[in-house]
Amino acid sequence: MTEKDFIPSEYTETAYRGSFEWSAPSNIALVKYWGKKANQIPANPSISFTLNECKTITKLAYEHKENTDGISFDFLFEGQPKDSFRPKIEKFFERVQGYLPFLKDYHFTIDTRNTFPHSSGIASSASGMAALAMNLMSLERLLNPDMTDAYFYSKASFLARLGSGSACRSVKGSVVVWGEHAEIEGSSDLFGVPFENVHDVFRSYKDTILLVDKGEKQVSSTVGHDLMHGHPFAERRFAQAHENLSITKKALTDGDVDTFIKIVESEALTLHAMMMTSMPYFILMKPNTLEIINRIWKLRAETQIPVCFTLDAGANVHVLYPENVAVKVLDFIKAELLGYCQNNQYICDEIGTGAVNLQY
Repeated sequence: MTEKDFIPSEYTETAYRGSFEWSAPSNIALVKYWGKKANQIPANPSISFTLNECKTITKLAYEHKENTDGISFDFLFEGQPKDSFRPKIEKFFERVQGYLPFLKDYHFTIDTRNTFPHSSGIASSASGMAALAMNLMSLERLLNPDMTDAYFYSKASFLARLGSGSACRSVKGSVVVWGEHAEIEGSSDLFGVPFENVHDVFRSYKDTILLVDKGEKQVSSTVGHDLMHGHPFAERRFAQAHENLSITKKALTDGDVDTFIKIVESEALTLHAMMMTSMPYFILMKPNTLEIINRIWKLRAETQIPVCFTLDAGANVHVLYPENVAVKVLDFIKAELLGYCQNNQYICDEIGTGAVNLQY
């Protein structure tokens, strides 16, 4: 599919007033996306686990208006006006209005909340933009009831990407690929596609998120991605991501946990290496991040328990492990790792299935 496929022809129905409500989860990349081209196109493909508990719940109310001069909306976060969020929503609407021509015909009230604390250090842009995109697509499907499910979800992912790149991986699927890859049929730079051929051991994988630092990001994702332009190691990194995605694809299909661990941990450290070697440079890990990593390595070496870590663009640690060792890993986390978390805080999560319509 091309971008032109997401520009609708005339709508066949009308809608005057109503609302929708969707939840959309956060996701954690296994092979990392770092660096992008114009229009939120990734410089390399990525693959992620969709989470289950960490999600955004968004209600979109719409009312037809006579004045079609521009897009108008009210934004509420947890029921209260949140003006600091408006610029990001305005920018999103500007980017998508060519693909959703009905936007100027309505006044919207967007009421959103997260199932995790906003200050927890868990990125909410992916889940938030995905949830908003699902609601907007629900309205477009009212206006065009012949829309297929395949188109609905592909376009929702396409729109979410224009709000936050990784949001396209929060729409559908337990494991999602974003970015063109030679070995993955249907893969696209424009939207995420579910990776279906997943071995049973990974279908119930756990992710316990250790909140090492809940503070403001030292560097925004947008700035971080831009630092890959002219980065001395950029081209080799982009090639490495393609190679690692091939290896991860096979490991996920074969149930090869050992190979999965090697690639996932290497990818996490490579992401941070890219930031440490950019200009300007950043160290986003904290001393406690390194302590946690070393203790995970020690546990794995001494017990052969298949537990590993990954990182996002921050200090928090995602501890990944199969369901059949969950009791042992959680005991280890409580006994040895919580002291390295801010206020002993952590979130227990697991692999999920994507966005959910809450009005059914």
